[in-house]
Amino acid sequence: QVQLVESGGGLVQAGGSLRLSCATSGRTFSSRTTGWFRQGPGKEREFVTCITWNGSTAYADSAKGRFTISRDNAKNTVLLQMNSLEPNDTAVYYCAATTSTYYSYSDRRAYPYWGQGTQVTVSS
Repeated sequence: QVQLVESGGGLVQAGGSLRLSCATSGRTFSSRTTGWFRQGPGKEREFVTCITWNGSTAYADSAKGRFTISRDNAKNTVLLQMNSLEPNDTAVYYCAATTSTYYSYSDRRAYPYWGQGTQVTVSS
């Protein structure tokens, strides 16, 4: 069983930074791809970024140049550093994990395991 717990959300002013953490359990962490998705008010859940088991990363256009994903295999943790935050970044942020390669990692269907989410609010 894989469990994911997000933390680090909060309220920040535009231009500020936050670092989200996704703590995971389970013995397959080092072989997983972990992704971050977000769901803003009245919007569908959308891909933000992901990191594969071997450290390859991918970012949505909205995240490129501002967000950085990293992983610490020793701590079974994935971090999302978010800089230059904008009001449009306001959303609940979810981390998700998979060992499957059937779907693209930017596709929600690729991820069978999800955390409960953490709220990020960016004020203007």
